[in-house]
This record gives sequence, C-alpha cells and structure tokens, in this order.
Amino acid sequence: MLRAKKLLRGTLHLREHNSQISKIYTMIKSLNKLTKLGMPKTIV
Repeated sequence: MLRAKKLLRGTLHLREHNSQISKIYTMIKSLNKLTKLGMPKTIV
C-alpha cells in the first residue's frame, strides 16, 4: 500500500474542476489496478 500512496500522493494543482475530477478518476483507476494485481486468482 505504501507504493500506491507514494505513486498517488500529492495535491490537485489543476485549476479547472473538470480536470481535477478526471485526475481523481485516473488515480482511483490506477489504485484499483494495483489492488487487482495483488489479489490471488482462484479457479472454481
């Protein structure tokens, strides 16, 4: 989790609200991708 926090840390420096929202969505998507990589794959 520390790697993800280092990767996604910082504040929003963008002036436009829509740009801030898109940056947040990008950060969330990348965090979900990192979480998915750490999950075990099970075969049922």
